[in-house]
Amino acid sequence: MARKRFGQNFLTDQGVIDHIVRAIDPKPGQAMVEIGPGLMALTQPLVERLGHLTVIELDRDLAQKLKTRPHLQVIEADVLKVDFTKLSAQNHAPETLLRIVGNLPYNISTPILFHLLQHVGCVLDQHFMLQKEVVDRMVASPATSDYGRLSVMLQWRYRMERVLAVPPESFEPAPRVDSAVVRMVPLAEPPKLHFEVLHDLVQVAFSQRRKLLRHSLGGWLEMRAHSPHFDLQRRAEEVPVSEYIELAQALTHGLGGEI
Repeated sequence: MARKRFGQNFLTDQGVIDHIVRAIDPKPGQAMVEIGPGLMALTQPLVERLGHLTVIELDRDLAQKLKTRPHLQVIEADVLKVDFTKLSAQNHAPETLLRIVGNLPYNISTPILFHLLQHVGCVLDQHFMLQKEVVDRMVASPATSDYGRLSVMLQWRYRMERVLAVPPESFEPAPRVDSAVVRMVPLAEPPKLHFEVLHDLVQVAFSQRRKLLRHSLGGWLEMRAHSPHFDLQRRAEEVPVSEYIELAQALTHGLGGEI
């Protein structure tokens, strides 16, 4: 039975499952981690193709059932507390990158995406089922209503594409929202900057998205020891990702380092 406190909605549509597995295209021996395997709708076809799969499950009852299945490494934990970099180093050769998949709990999907952003260096790609509204924000272009903090932070580090739309009736119980599958591939050579600097400036910029940036970001920049010129006579949603990155790089340079 699905538990509301875990945000559980189990995927049951076999046609959708097949489409997702084809999109992921798992190959034997690849290092893959599934977040929230639930009732194994994706788990079973994935492990059949991979030979071995690591799964992360918070629900104690589901985790116990998963532990009886062969070829599964079960991590019973809150995904927000899992160190994916350490997990990759422990279980695989140093040059092996993780493929991460999952039907993410919709109530904490954004925190999970930000958590994984901290471990992107050990990731080959990510395929996630998410609320359609969240996917819309992830892939949004500037000057659109969906463009915001999530768009900037993820597009700095990933190339993303919408793979599949999934209606509510594909789940049990059916959620009250539409869903979508997104593919996220880390950029080979992302712009270097301090994550915290970009995170903070984007958060401040979009804190008053209906007002000009001089009302939000202006004051924040004035408090910086090194404050580069930036056009503040725009709204946050009008600034492309590249300009936020350039500003973060300039501020990072002022701190004397970058990552």
